[in-house]
Amino acid sequence: MSETVAANDTPSVLPRLAAGTLVAAVAACFVAQIGVSIPATTQGYINQDLHVSSTTLTWVSDAFMVPVTLLELSFGVVGDLFGRKRLLAIGAALMALGGLLAFLTPEGHGAGLLLTGQVVSGIGAAALFPTSIAMIAAGTHTVEERARTLSIWAAALTTGGFGSPLIGGVLARIRHSGGEFASWRWAFLAMAVLALASVVITMVAAQDSSSPQGRSLDWPGQITIAVALFALIYSVVQGAQDGWGSPVIIGGFVLAALFLAIFVVVERRVDRPLIRLELFSNRMFTVSAVVTVLGMFAYLGTAYGTSIRLSAIQNYTPLKTSVGFVLLNIMGVILFPVSTKMLQRLNPGWVLAAGMGLIGVGDVALAAIPATHLGLAAVAVPLLVVGAGFKIAVTAITVVAVNSVPTSKAGMASGATSMLRDFGLTLGPAIVAAIALTNAANAISAKIAASPSLGKAVDAFNSSSQVPPPLKGAVNSGPLGANAIPDPPNPLKDVAFHALSHGYGLGYLVCGISALVAALIAALMLGGRSHAHAFVDVAEMADPR
Repeated sequence: MSETVAANDTPSVLPRLAAGTLVAAVAACFVAQIGVSIPATTQGYINQDLHVSSTTLTWVSDAFMVPVTLLELSFGVVGDLFGRKRLLAIGAALMALGGLLAFLTPEGHGAGLLLTGQVVSGIGAAALFPTSIAMIAAGTHTVEERARTLSIWAAALTTGGFGSPLIGGVLARIRHSGGEFASWRWAFLAMAVLALASVVITMVAAQDSSSPQGRSLDWPGQITIAVALFALIYSVVQGAQDGWGSPVIIGGFVLAALFLAIFVVVERRVDRPLIRLELFSNRMFTVSAVVTVLGMFAYLGTAYGTSIRLSAIQNYTPLKTSVGFVLLNIMGVILFPVSTKMLQRLNPGWVLAAGMGLIGVGDVALAAIPATHLGLAAVAVPLLVVGAGFKIAVTAITVVAVNSVPTSKAGMASGATSMLRDFGLTLGPAIVAAIALTNAANAISAKIAASPSLGKAVDAFNSSSQVPPPLKGAVNSGPLGANAIPDPPNPLKDVAFHALSHGYGLGYLVCGISALVAALIAALMLGGRSHAHAFVDVAEMADPR
């Protein structure tokens, strides 16, 4: 039976990290990263199988990321209060349930069950990411020991990001009773099986730990920031479909601003806030926070745009799409042993600037390559460059943030940076989709208005009794739906293809500009600064606030 170790027991001999605990933590973060990446190769098949709107397809990614962003810090406290082993098992079980719900999504009944599954999985991942790190931190007590074990954890994270698209691509070749395009479901079932394996490993092998002393949940802060960020993401995603002048969208932005202001007031008054706002009075930390949000937005915006370009615009199979994501992620594997040494030998601010610069250069190159270049070779080098930049940047982000504050505040800086990183990642699909889909929809409308013959063809398509209603609904659901149905019978196929190519090209360009701005800020304001390496001890890791 596993022994429970509480940090406040102050034993004469500090608890050592058991091999079973390390295996459980590594397995959990691997599964969580699988969940982040699993939609990447399957978006095209989901679109063609469920005939969902373009914005609904964006929610397939963000329905997972939003809970991770909103709940990660609070779950860190829950684990400290009630035991990390139990929370790790519950998080993995939620991911298994979410994957099963996605697998059971019925054909022709919309994406409601899929999105529900993604939300459930995202809640599970929000528990797994901080808890797996905290379990490792509780059993490591020297710089060398913690660096070694966290490098194993990071390797599992990289492997999950690298392997997830391959899993989706390979399993999508399995024929499903619903037809060829229904095979995307197997990727989510695989995630559920891996999550169940993680539950078993945790319950059998992991040692429990906790650190309840002085810990409490900040319910007012959690609720207000959750409402603010969800209202913001909802308005950004739905604006492309409902119209930016829609009362609901305007109301959403107003609600986000209102609850963000309430959050700031609440956090200044509670004893143990979700985020200590005084961190942002430190100019260096504030600069690193801005760079983090800009860079992570650029990276996941790139990944989302690539997913849509390959699977939903160019109609690649999931297996062929997975090759594109191998290109995007392979540099993370290759550079894994190099990135840590770079931080040891070079100024972390310069390393961060270099990583962001590479992401920007790769994105600008992708923006210049239209989707009419159908081969993967056309985008291979830019994807490799973006992947290399991300690996270098993401390794440097936490180091720069932690080193920008006194050692006594290193834990809280790390926790805040984690939330900011995930917020940037959540914004990526939302903003890129909003830009691309709004531009594409306007381009299609302008083309129809300028071409009477095309307008007549669209009217004939919509009034034809020989065209099944689901096909009419798909074509009229938005630019991605119009591109999914071939011509004949769809008269908008070619128009939608070129509109989407240009729209997502703009998305790449915005990501590139964001990353280049982040690189410039990092170079000018962080590169020349002294970065004393801070070590976060067990107590600080247990209480990041």
